[in-house]
Amino acid sequence: MGIVSGREKYKRKNMKKVSFILTTYNCIKTLKTTIDSILIQEYSEIEIVIADGGSTDGTLDLIKQYKNRLVSCGRNDRLIWKSEPDRGIYDAMNKGYHMCSGDIVVFFNDCLAHPHVVEHMVGAIESGGEFCVGAHADLVYVNDGKIVRFWHMGIGSFREGWMPGHPTLYLKREVYEKCGLYDTSYKCSADYEFMLRCLYGQEARLVYVPEVIVKMYYGGTSTQGLKSYMLSLWEGHQGLKKNGIKGAFIIDIRRTLKVLRQFKTKKS
Repeated sequence: MGIVSGREKYKRKNMKKVSFILTTYNCIKTLKTTIDSILIQEYSEIEIVIADGGSTDGTLDLIKQYKNRLVSCGRNDRLIWKSEPDRGIYDAMNKGYHMCSGDIVVFFNDCLAHPHVVEHMVGAIESGGEFCVGAHADLVYVNDGKIVRFWHMGIGSFREGWMPGHPTLYLKREVYEKCGLYDTSYKCSADYEFMLRCLYGQEARLVYVPEVIVKMYYGGTSTQGLKSYMLSLWEGHQGLKKNGIKGAFIIDIRRTLKVLRQFKTKKS
């Protein structure tokens, strides 16, 4: 797949900047793990953008500590942040995008699985050809450090119920410039609607990297139980209709079956 090795990457010129956009609100329990997993990446051109919703649990103090540490190392440009009230997670994500300057954009609130994740994903995009718009990979859901579910979608099409794992999605900036950002009228499925809007019928332009790159914290916006999943499914159905995709109910069923199959590969 043309992955760039650790030794070679330091010799390359014009490296693509990768922006990680974090949306935070009283998440001090997980934020340190998230930021540390980004800072240990072997890929050097990384920018961390944090859009905070007005945290009161010490999250802001932690962000300031990381900012001061990076400033003392001469890397003031590596962390940009702002804290103000927002209208939900997708509003915060849109704000974060407007703060970032990367060539490749990642919306992220979890933990990268190893120090070569960014290197591998950028290498996959660069080797994907002229029409490649980004890359995605596999993830695992973790709860208290234990793997509770695998997300392995591989290569597929939205019509068959397939969808990339959003935390693994690395997209070129041009995608957002062309397709727009996240629809804030959705509570938990604006990411699915966004992917439909940008990638439906063009799935082949997205490179699949067959490895686990993310440890996703279980209990997020779309993983909080049956009620949350039903809302996600309903909003996903509305996203299909909004984008003029026929056979929405059949796609809903296929999507549900694919998600259920993920639980069969659950491991301890």
